[in-house]
Amino acid sequence: QVRRPFSRSMAVTANHSLRSCTNSVRESVINAIVLSRRDAATGTLSEDGRQAFANMWAQQMRTGDFTGAWAWLAFKLEPWEGSKSAYFGASLAAVAVGSAPGGYAAGGGIEKNVGLLREYLRKNAADQHTLNKLMLLWASTKLTGVLTTAERDSLVAEVFAKQQADGGWSTASLGPWQRVDGSSLDTKTDGYATGLATFALQQAGLSSDPRVQKGVRWLVDHQDKATGRWLATSLNKDRDPETEPSKFMNDVATAYAVLSLTSTP
Repeated sequence: QVRRPFSRSMAVTANHSLRSCTNSVRESVINAIVLSRRDAATGTLSEDGRQAFANMWAQQMRTGDFTGAWAWLAFKLEPWEGSKSAYFGASLAAVAVGSAPGGYAAGGGIEKNVGLLREYLRKNAADQHTLNKLMLLWASTKLTGVLTTAERDSLVAEVFAKQQADGGWSTASLGPWQRVDGSSLDTKTDGYATGLATFALQQAGLSSDPRVQKGVRWLVDHQDKATGRWLATSLNKDRDPETEPSKFMNDVATAYAVLSLTSTP
């Protein structure tokens, strides 16, 4: 046999295969959360919702450090493809399970799956950055047994400690993060962190807290009136705001801002 060098083209091929495989896993979680939250409005879990959950559970990890979670991309691209992004994905799965109508989370046949998910979230909670803890806070309002009252209160205190003087939050403060190009992080208040924080806190029953109301007011006052969007910047590079990768952050900022504002009494 002739041993060939591991060329750049082979590395690219391997990287592409890994992304394709892991993308299908991520899609199973995303499909489940989209369909379960849709079905929650009708009060009945649909057949396609049940199939989405079946696909999701089939790809849940059963061995290793990530038992109970799902394989997630980790390409040093924060906050969704970083070293701790599997926790982000598991939190989304918990929201999906807890949102499903008809007592699905306690239904027959998935007790072991749900137990593994709860165990993973609880076991790894202390090691997470604040952004993932906000996802956990949201998940805990949908799926029981994820946080104790004391843990919830500690998490909420951590979130409020990072609120900025203007009432909002900065995604940079929810890290730690470090840009791969060596540029400085944008520490200004942004739509993503403020939308996520105020939404999660409202889900946790804190809508009337003056600090939450101040954050919601920041969202109202800082919508880009020309486009209807809210803004956020990349955690990875100093990007041109008009490029497609840069717009990803604006998309997610706008999504969470809308979730927050439509949750406001």
